[in-house]
Amino acid sequence: MAEQVMESKLWSITDILRGHMDANEYKSYMLSFIFYKYLSENVEKTVQEVGQDEEKLVREKIGYYIPKEYYFKSIIDKVNNDEYILDLLHTSLKAIEESINKDIKDPLNIFEDLDLETTKLGKTKEARNTIIGKVLLKLDEVDFRLEDTETDVLGDAYEYLIGMFAATAGKKGGEFYTPQTVSTILARIVSHGKETIKKAYDPTCGSGSLLLRISKETNVEEYRGQELNTTTYNLARMNLMLHNVPTTKFDIRQGNTLEEPQFLDERFDAIVSNPPYSAHWSSSKEYLKEDPRFNEYDKLAPKSKADYAFIQHMLYLLADDGIMTAVLPHGVLFRGSGEASIRKHIIEKNYLDAVIGLPANLFYGTGIPTMIYVMKKNRSLDEPVLFIDASEEFEKGKKQNILTDEHVDKIVDTYVNREEIERYSYLASMDEIIENDFNLNIPRYVDTFIPEPEIDLDEVHDEICRIDAEMEKIDKELLKYCNELGIKPPFPVKDDSYMTSTGEESKDDDGLDQWIN
Repeated sequence: MAEQVMESKLWSITDILRGHMDANEYKSYMLSFIFYKYLSENVEKTVQEVGQDEEKLVREKIGYYIPKEYYFKSIIDKVNNDEYILDLLHTSLKAIEESINKDIKDPLNIFEDLDLETTKLGKTKEARNTIIGKVLLKLDEVDFRLEDTETDVLGDAYEYLIGMFAATAGKKGGEFYTPQTVSTILARIVSHGKETIKKAYDPTCGSGSLLLRISKETNVEEYRGQELNTTTYNLARMNLMLHNVPTTKFDIRQGNTLEEPQFLDERFDAIVSNPPYSAHWSSSKEYLKEDPRFNEYDKLAPKSKADYAFIQHMLYLLADDGIMTAVLPHGVLFRGSGEASIRKHIIEKNYLDAVIGLPANLFYGTGIPTMIYVMKKNRSLDEPVLFIDASEEFEKGKKQNILTDEHVDKIVDTYVNREEIERYSYLASMDEIIENDFNLNIPRYVDTFIPEPEIDLDEVHDEICRIDAEMEKIDKELLKYCNELGIKPPFPVKDDSYMTSTGEESKDDDGLDQWIN
């Protein structure tokens, strides 16, 4: 309940900004200001816990420090006194960045998208000052409940806002957010049977929601991720910190994962990913010669479809006893040319563990149906590949289709139990996959066809006779009323006779046709 109240209050603040810019823009202001308030109040809380306002002691405990003059409440005091705050706010945010950057490898420029001088907030400094002041005052009314160490109310509320922004931003929203139900499937699969995951990795980490979802299922010691988009890259690191992940436990870096990989010297126990579908990349032949991620394959992913390049990248970084899950378009299952060669190689190496088909229209960025690849390097040689077709099991939403908890449980339980369910899942041997020429299209393995029920001709005959008898009974009753009124009946009469209004019997050779005409 407390979480829902906080979510509602936080989302209502966006009303102040909504008339000035679109969701993809005011997202940065809202999430950054929430982050600022959280950092400030966390420092205040830590100062109280250590008993003194000593930078070294505070930094040792939470990894950063903020002087009192830059506290969020210091800004609020000035807003309440109708003072100009934008210069102090800018200085405070820069000081916070510098404080955090003292202890991390990749410097954070987390507030760089926060343009306090944009005319979208107002044509004059005074107008912009007023709008920002209103936002901060409303935010000050929200209790972040940092004293509640048993639950992650603020972190979950932050995740809720990210989802709401993704939904409001439409197609752009898919760039930084994977729906929680899909994230849950990936996280539960990679964490199954593991009390601890030493290193979790997402090569296209977006807001970090996939990595954080793993921590809901099991303990994660270290997080790694890479993200191309600058705004989203900063958002991921804010998101991790808001979920109480210390800066010493995560390393999120910016750059093109395929062409500027950052973690080639590490191996990961769990890899989760929702890479951009059919993205363009260089596909240079030099990769086959020099890049260890690709040089064991005969072919490269085509320039216009980098899906298998991401898969190859993840497989290279996967530990020998690790597990990898990735959301991808269905085309990777059956497309030909270079992709077919890569797919065959992966199957022959016995890396493929499961293929899970999802419903269409689950994501904000695309309405196409997607699937999940599950891959391992330590599979038994005779272990079959599990195919799951969950494409028809969902709830219809206003804009997106929805997976319920029951749908998620069924998918995960079927995977964990390696269970065959009629018209839902199937265990395919290597021989069957070879017979299908390494085509993994799910309908080749999971037969979802529901045959038409057999027709019992005797039952049909009896039903027709029953209907005829009923109609004859009704016709007789209607004929009686027509005779009483002295009108022609609106149907053929077997003996072509009826009574006139005078009560005399009449015959009409043309019967009903003549009456109609």
